Amino acid sequence: MLLVGHGSKLPYNQDLVESTGKIVQERHPEYVVKCAFMNMNSPSIEESLNEFKKENIDALVVVPLFLAKGVHIVKDIPGLIGLPEGAYKGTFAMNGREIPLVYAEPIGSDPLLADLMAKNAKNALALI
Repeated sequence: MLLVGHGSKLPYNQDLVESTGKIVQERHPEYVVKCAFMNMNSPSIEESLNEFKKENIDALVVVPLFLAKGVHIVKDIPGLIGLPEGAYKGTFAMNGREIPLVYAEPIGSDPLLADLMAKNAKNALALI
């Protein structure tokens, strides 16, 4: 799994993506998890894709850590991972062979996200 974040001049963004990647790896050991960033932070998407060539994987899933579809989700990330706009499946050249590459949707509207927002609101209200 390549977990892709936006990147930021503020270090918290990179820390959030990397800590989320570590949690995914701990909770789902069936995945090899690497993180990458669209811009401003490293490793870049290209750099992380190259790191997967050192792994023993049979498929690669690219998961954007973004809430909604925007230019990065629809155009930029697909272009960087070798997919045409609108495509969600392709292949990844890996050491003389091709493996399936799939591109996941952004987080979107989800009951888990709603629960998280309610938790954040409750924590904020506790400050009153």
